[in-house]
Amino acid sequence: MRVKRFFVGITGASGHVYATRLIQALVRAGHAVDVSISASGEKVLRHECGVVLPELGSGADDGLAGWLGAETAAHVRRFAADAVEAPPSSGTALTGGVVLAPCSMGTLARVVAGFSSNLIERAADVALKEGRPLIVVPRETPLSEVHLENMLKLARLGGVVLPAMPGYYHRPRSIDDLVQHVVGKVLDRLGIAHEESARWNGELEPVPDPGTEPRGATPVEPADGAVRP
Repeated sequence: MRVKRFFVGITGASGHVYATRLIQALVRAGHAVDVSISASGEKVLRHECGVVLPELGSGADDGLAGWLGAETAAHVRRFAADAVEAPPSSGTALTGGVVLAPCSMGTLARVVAGFSSNLIERAADVALKEGRPLIVVPRETPLSEVHLENMLKLARLGGVVLPAMPGYYHRPRSIDDLVQHVVGKVLDRLGIAHEESARWNGELEPVPDPGTEPRGATPVEPADGAVRP
């Protein structure tokens, strides 16, 4: 297998666990990853994942090992969002593909308009102009007409719109199962063989016995804290 280097851009949209698991999965598959996080993305990463990354060039390490694990971090390069001189900004870098996960609606709008205000958007622009895979993973709802039009524009330009919409036919047992389902979809579109998520085999599971919880079910508590019967 030929090792490829992929670019993962992380914006201020919710759903940073998707980026975390995707980077780890790409490295497990034997590839290298370049990552850049917008200023808004760093705030969301801290809020959702409890990860605080040091400022690049501050003399501290890049913080990747504490976030992704040492084994993954060894194959990841982190670039500042304003580092427009970084290798992923050029088509000669031969990036295997670009994934924006999660992708904010603002980033999506700038990509389809060809307006590159940072390295993340420039990497997406390069993927489009070079005819390389570009996958955006929006995590937004509801979607306005503007959002839908921008997604349509990107699809017509050759990008792939892959919303963070996990399926349930694989009978997930945890939130991580749902996350990995989306990560598996991204890897499939990149043409990367993997075992990150379950695949549909055409077999329906038997109906559970009356009075038992279906697989993956968790009790739901109302706001007042009272347990429903």
